Amino acid sequence: MKTPLTKTSTSGLRGDYEDAASDFTVAQQWKSYTAEPHARWRRLYANQSRLAERYAAPQFVKGLKRLDCADGIPRFEDANAVLGPATGWQLVAVPGFIPDDHFFDHLAHRRFPVTRWLREEHEFDYLVEPDVFHDFFGHVPMLLDPTIADFLELYGKAGERAMAMGALDMLARIYWYTIEFGLLRTERGLKVFGAGIVSSPGETVFSIEDPDVVRLPFEPVRIMRTAYNIDSYQKTYFVLDSLPQLIDGLVDLDFGPIYESYRDSPPLPAGEILPGETPLRTAQTTGEPTA
Repeated sequence: MKTPLTKTSTSGLRGDYEDAASDFTVAQQWKSYTAEPHARWRRLYANQSRLAERYAAPQFVKGLKRLDCADGIPRFEDANAVLGPATGWQLVAVPGFIPDDHFFDHLAHRRFPVTRWLREEHEFDYLVEPDVFHDFFGHVPMLLDPTIADFLELYGKAGERAMAMGALDMLARIYWYTIEFGLLRTERGLKVFGAGIVSSPGETVFSIEDPDVVRLPFEPVRIMRTAYNIDSYQKTYFVLDSLPQLIDGLVDLDFGPIYESYRDSPPLPAGEILPGETPLRTAQTTGEPTA
């Protein structure tokens, strides 16, 4: 799906930037969606919500039901009426990828950028850029979870320092391996909560059931040093014991010395197991349906 520099380029990518404001927000223009994209949304939703019932974290399943968005491309203002009272977040429409500094500023102020266009029919199962289905279906349900809501604000505030220190790639890997491709241990086995997984029919199943993929315990420094795949399934996934671990593992971490130690070093290859690491095997990941 998308890179962890989540909205990073306006060059060579689709999206109408002509009417974008200085912060790269646009009007959603919900009435401009025709019957065809609404029908495509319903099919996408039906496919992925069915998989989510079995493979997604309970927090995701609960949030998705609260958003009540099965019938067509949702109005962002309707979602905001749910998000605001719950966690203080608001959705803002964007034309596509936006520069890093604007993306971080939106997150730091609890505004989540959501692409306003929907993939075409030939991209039904895969597309490189994030569209409204990836951004809304994949991300917004978890914005209703207080821990994820707090983490994304903290992540946004951390962006300025990472950019100033030339370590944006390292910080972005935290986002990639959690918010986009994170796994969560639950009482019913391992579940997905990352948007890049839960919006992908193939990777939803692969991340949980593949016997050979590397699944490692959540460890922030290890994550910041680990490369990732942009255009194929991940070779490594990191597993949280609980969502609060995401903040507990980062809030007291001094990122500066870590950036200085590793920013000029090549990242560890995806799929590599270091001495002393014990990855989770398939037998430890299978579980019951979430709902």
